[in-house]
Amino acid sequence: MSIVRHFVLAAGGTGGHMVPAHALAAELTARGHHVALITDERGARIPGLFEGVETHVMPAGRIAGGPLGWLKALGGIRDGRAMARRLYAGFAPTAVVGFGGYPSLPALLGAMKDGIPTVIHEQNAVLGRVNRLLAGRVRAIATAYPTVDRLKPRYKKKTHLVGNPVREIVKAMGERPFPAIDENGPFRILVTGGSQGATILSTVVPDGLGLLPDAIRMRLQVVQQCRPEDIDGPRARYRELGIPAELATYLEDLPAILDRSHLVIARAGASTIAELTVAGRPAILVPLPSAMDDHQTWNAREMASEGGARMIPQAQFTPKELARQMEALLGDPEALIVAANRAKACGFPRATEDLADLVESFGRPPVMDAIGDDVRGLAAPAGAALAMGRKMT
Repeated sequence: MSIVRHFVLAAGGTGGHMVPAHALAAELTARGHHVALITDERGARIPGLFEGVETHVMPAGRIAGGPLGWLKALGGIRDGRAMARRLYAGFAPTAVVGFGGYPSLPALLGAMKDGIPTVIHEQNAVLGRVNRLLAGRVRAIATAYPTVDRLKPRYKKKTHLVGNPVREIVKAMGERPFPAIDENGPFRILVTGGSQGATILSTVVPDGLGLLPDAIRMRLQVVQQCRPEDIDGPRARYRELGIPAELATYLEDLPAILDRSHLVIARAGASTIAELTVAGRPAILVPLPSAMDDHQTWNAREMASEGGARMIPQAQFTPKELARQMEALLGDPEALIVAANRAKACGFPRATEDLADLVESFGRPPVMDAIGDDVRGLAAPAGAALAMGRKMT
């Protein structure tokens, strides 16, 4: 027996926070529950996410800019908390789940004020700033890595390793064989710097591929995401090298491209690592050195230490070093397949389901626990759901 409940998800406006929140929303909806989203203007603009999900855009209260900025941020947090509490009064959520980013702070503070169970999910291998502020007060902490820096040992009992939720289309890749490598067939390379691209990839990668031995270089086929201001240079360079390359500022069909790729050159954002490991795609990772707390380096370490990726610090990311690492993989297709298998071994294909199970565990009385997992919680009060599509601004 399944009982309909109501959940609120809160996520900041970057893909790293929004994609796992979207995956959880889809899973909870598929289980028959009602879901609402709290985000900021950036999050609401990301295409292809949360279609049909009630979305509320509210001030985030970003903490920056010295004393005056802090005062302004506190005002935004206070206003956001009040808005969240008005939402909760009508929606009656069983739990509020935060995915990091500043919009999750007032949403979770409002839930705590109203006594609503709260959960945070940390996508990175370093606990983020907002999650650090709230970790001591939430009911449960879900993590994507076995070891998370800055997560205090005293929170161990309420910490649950679930992985990082990915889209169903990515999960399906991991159930299929690694793309075949024919003796004279192409090596398909995907180069992506995340949602905003990465200038250094546009600068280094074409020259690095140009240094590969002819036997490898003549088999390359490249799809690369670039910033708009960077795209002309690598396009001309690939043409000069005779390497077939498709360049774009936004890859709408990224999952399909990943599905047929043999090797990925990328940053080490949380969603990128999650998709590579679930899909089973080897990678050369170049962590963003300016990422807060250097979390991308921490993200990449497990995949690299297990042999599923080669990690190159940005200071050492030169055409010569890239060519050396790529030759070690592409020069021995068996090594590439081994790396793919080791990448997959690091993945959490059930992350979405496991996180949904954790979230569903709140709001049921002890008698329900005794009955078993087939009974999931208590229904929200009749008439609790708000009209779909209404936005709070």
